[in-house]
Amino acid sequence: MRSVLSQKKKTAEMLRRPIIQVLRQFIRHESDSATSLILERSLNRIQLLGRVGQDPVMRQVEGKNPVTIFSLATNEMWRSGESEVFQAGDITQKTTWHRISVFRPGLRDVAYQYVKKGARIYVEGKIDYGEYTDKNNVRRQATTIIAVVPEVQCSCGHKPTWSDSPAHTTL
Repeated sequence: MRSVLSQKKKTAEMLRRPIIQVLRQFIRHESDSATSLILERSLNRIQLLGRVGQDPVMRQVEGKNPVTIFSLATNEMWRSGESEVFQAGDITQKTTWHRISVFRPGLRDVAYQYVKKGARIYVEGKIDYGEYTDKNNVRRQATTIIAVVPEVQCSCGHKPTWSDSPAHTTL
């Protein structure tokens, strides 16, 4: 009986430690001292698979780092009817357009050279919300996907990757 109780205590202690560690990651302590501040972990990641809507353009504003920009369309489809018999008119489709920006040197050059309108492409990156002032001096909101892994998909049997090009950048 004693060994069963000690086994339960050990199991409870083993489970308690990870729970406390997780709680410490998510709880932010209010304090004047910077050393007692526990930094929280967060995640900003997106994965998209779709078709390129326009050939990429490379822009450089005010001498800052150049960026390759292109649009990507993703589609969502669902059945709109409740009938059990499939009919062509039962499917509804919604297309969403995304602005993709590639800042990473080497990768932006490869994206500019190899990504073409209509290509099927997979993009991993993060979402960035910002604002800018247009030419009419109106402040506008902009949502951009900052790409870190673009990968061209093709149906020809060969799956081109960024390592196929001389300007390959290891991520």
